[in-house]
Amino acid sequence: MPAVKIFSLYAALAVLIDFLLQISCFVSLMTLDAKRQDSSRVDFFCFIKGSKKTTDNSPGILYRFVSRYYTPFITSKMVRVLVLLTFTGWLLASIAVINKINVGFDQKISMPEDSYVLNYFEAMDDYLGVGAPVYFVVEDGVNYTKVKEQNEICSGSGCDPGSLLAQVYHASRGAAWTKIAQPASSWLDDYISWLTPGQQNPCCQVFKNNTSLFCSSSEANRTELCTPCNVTFAERRPEPGDFMKYVEFFLSDNPTISCPKGGHAAYGQGVKVINHNESVGASYFMSYHSVCKTSVEYTEALKQAHAVADNVTKTLGVRVFPYSVFYVFYEQYLTVVMETVENLSYSLAAIFVVTFILLGLDWYSAVVVVFTIAMIEIDLMAVMYWWNIDLNAISLVNLVMGVGISVEFCSHLVRAFAVSTQGGRVGRAQDALSHMGSSVLSGITLTKFGGIIVLGFSHSQIFRIYYFRMYLSIVLIGAAHGLVFLPVLLTYIGKSVWPGM
Repeated sequence: MPAVKIFSLYAALAVLIDFLLQISCFVSLMTLDAKRQDSSRVDFFCFIKGSKKTTDNSPGILYRFVSRYYTPFITSKMVRVLVLLTFTGWLLASIAVINKINVGFDQKISMPEDSYVLNYFEAMDDYLGVGAPVYFVVEDGVNYTKVKEQNEICSGSGCDPGSLLAQVYHASRGAAWTKIAQPASSWLDDYISWLTPGQQNPCCQVFKNNTSLFCSSSEANRTELCTPCNVTFAERRPEPGDFMKYVEFFLSDNPTISCPKGGHAAYGQGVKVINHNESVGASYFMSYHSVCKTSVEYTEALKQAHAVADNVTKTLGVRVFPYSVFYVFYEQYLTVVMETVENLSYSLAAIFVVTFILLGLDWYSAVVVVFTIAMIEIDLMAVMYWWNIDLNAISLVNLVMGVGISVEFCSHLVRAFAVSTQGGRVGRAQDALSHMGSSVLSGITLTKFGGIIVLGFSHSQIFRIYYFRMYLSIVLIGAAHGLVFLPVLLTYIGKSVWPGM
């Protein structure tokens, strides 16, 4: 998906720049600040030198709380069992609702709450009674001069039961699920009817003094100046030589009361005559979708139109594809589910490889990190269902970004557990949580709330739904798994002995 690709490129560049700044500029600034502290200078007014004070290297309040109170509590036997059961139930409940996430995007969400455009959208929902037109485009390759190929397209007498127009007609009979509201208009049927002789005042006429010039039905004194076209019919179809001779006349004839089949208004831009008026190239046959109001209905209309076109392609042997004005916006929702699975799978695979390398080729720790991140992502998608967040390009980007953010909640603790020299799983988990728990809580969890809370007061609905709700969920779910579930998991499946021993 282009949106995810562009975001990933920008994010990768941003991370690279951030990394370069951290190993260069940030380290230099930290060194200067350490020298300022050693010389007892004031923070913002470093030219002012204060009195020498004894440096207090005692642990902070948050560190003491995590190591003395939280760690023994969360690693106690009863609490560990309760945590494991709670998170297992949470995971199963999340898996049960993932397939119910709505796919699409409500266009009203893109507008501020006080926008006048919302009134327009509401009026469209309440009063719109006509669906969007849909065009079934037949590519170049059909020889319309042959009766056999005409019968594979047309809808009149003698046409094939499985012709293009017959299939569209049958689809329109089930408009409730096919989303095709009516049979398609046919330039081919109208042209044959327009060309048919034997009427008192036939539509196809040429000037008597110059039979190469078309005499339209709006021509004054038509009966005196014009004569019917010389067309030979066989089996209710014009001869191949006569078929192409008068197509241009038909496409230039404006419909009138005396000749309503004139094709200029309906088909003037829908039929392409090629090879110096010797054959018809691409053309379309227009129908209408039924009224669609939600993303699900628009996407379903697109899918059903493609199904009809694919069936016609198999019958006709020439590619037929549907087009409507909204397809360009909803085409992405046909593949967004599979793209979500693929992107998250690639992200988790990349996390596994990087974690495996950076944690000293420790595949066991890499598996634990990836498993926990996968749980976070599953629970996050369940929150999308419970909090009415649709799956689209925006939420997909947030899901991919959630994989990267979740690494911060897991990798530090797993690394601390892997290098801990304490004995037993519980002891090593307590040691890791005591040393890294406060850093994860203060440096990763609490620091993100400032920027996230601001989004909750945004005037834009799209910021509140797709950014505030999802970012808040990422941080809360990530913190819950990193500070509650992961330490407990390590007490059960972590290695009981430090590999260096």
